[in-house]
Amino acid sequence: MTSTHTAIAGIGLTDVGKVFDRSATELAAEAVRLAAADAGLALTDLDGLLVSAGVAGAPKLSLQKVLGLRDLRLLAEINALGASPAAMIAHAAATIAFGGASAVACVFADTPLKPKGSARDAFGKPRALPTGFAAYHAEIGAVTPNVFYALAAQRHMATYGTTSEQLGAVAVGQRAWAADNPVAQFRDPLTLEQHQSSPLVADPLHLLDCCLVSNGGAAVIVTSTDRAADLAQPVVPVLGWAQAHPGRVMHRDSDFGLRTGAADAGPAALKMAGVDVGDVDLLQLYDCYTYTVLVTLEDYGFVPKGEGGAFVAEGHLAPGGSLPCNTGGGQLSAYYLTGFTPVLEAVVQARGQAGARQVDRADIVMVSGNGGVLEHHATLVLGGAR
Repeated sequence: MTSTHTAIAGIGLTDVGKVFDRSATELAAEAVRLAAADAGLALTDLDGLLVSAGVAGAPKLSLQKVLGLRDLRLLAEINALGASPAAMIAHAAATIAFGGASAVACVFADTPLKPKGSARDAFGKPRALPTGFAAYHAEIGAVTPNVFYALAAQRHMATYGTTSEQLGAVAVGQRAWAADNPVAQFRDPLTLEQHQSSPLVADPLHLLDCCLVSNGGAAVIVTSTDRAADLAQPVVPVLGWAQAHPGRVMHRDSDFGLRTGAADAGPAALKMAGVDVGDVDLLQLYDCYTYTVLVTLEDYGFVPKGEGGAFVAEGHLAPGGSLPCNTGGGQLSAYYLTGFTPVLEAVVQARGQAGARQVDRADIVMVSGNGGVLEHHATLVLGGAR
């Protein structure tokens, strides 16, 4: 059995944003129940569960007991940070393809926001500082992802002439998509002038270059295409997948900021799917920062290296553009549930269920997941609904 014999049959998304009445475990359980119901399955039909925890430290393997699942054939925690959802789906698909399970739920949930806290409190402080030589950057205050992604963006700018306005075009385009997404946290129109006037978080990244912070949970159900065909939703085949973990981010003479694991995972996933970039109708790219969209676009091969800034500034990713991208608003405007943000929008579009934001064609959808500071990457290629 090959990857084309597996599919995403159900998706589940809880309330997102300032959700304070449920724990991460409760949100995860809700997301799985919603995904199973979406697929037309009972929880007892599931024989696999893959979980990924956020900063709240949950969900854990004990989610099995919370859901009342018995006699699972696959149960594991997977953590590749923002690349985890795509990695979980790939693992589920491979397991199903070789007969190790028949219906697997993949789930992530987190509650970084607190009622009396701010987004800065959630991710703006280091969890734990390194010791020894590895602590050199802590002495200069480089202790949060914002600083390191700012360094990556600065290097891209210095090497290729990328501008802050070009990064802003990513944010503006995605906000335009979010306007038609009823679950998006930010739906008001955004101008480039507003982007440029938003506070600098870490030069050159403005506040509006950075993703949202959200509480919530998301899940998908992976099964065989044969079984999915008898279920409630249109079948969205999982055509290809790949991962890449460079492991060389900050070493001397590195290509940090210029090349990411997307350059390896993207072509490998497309090869498994039997397609190339020219066949891709729709992109759902991990957008923890506007810069991440731009560098992934280049590394996947949609534009030559260094030309991503000009490409996005011409509006190609925005509504009406030639290469629709992050059509729900992405993590910048919709919600942040790591790599599940692009995955869920990819499935909704592939099913043709995106309403006013539905693209004309979604036969081949490419999805990215990025973890750490460009340290981990996972790619999925999904097919249009059958």
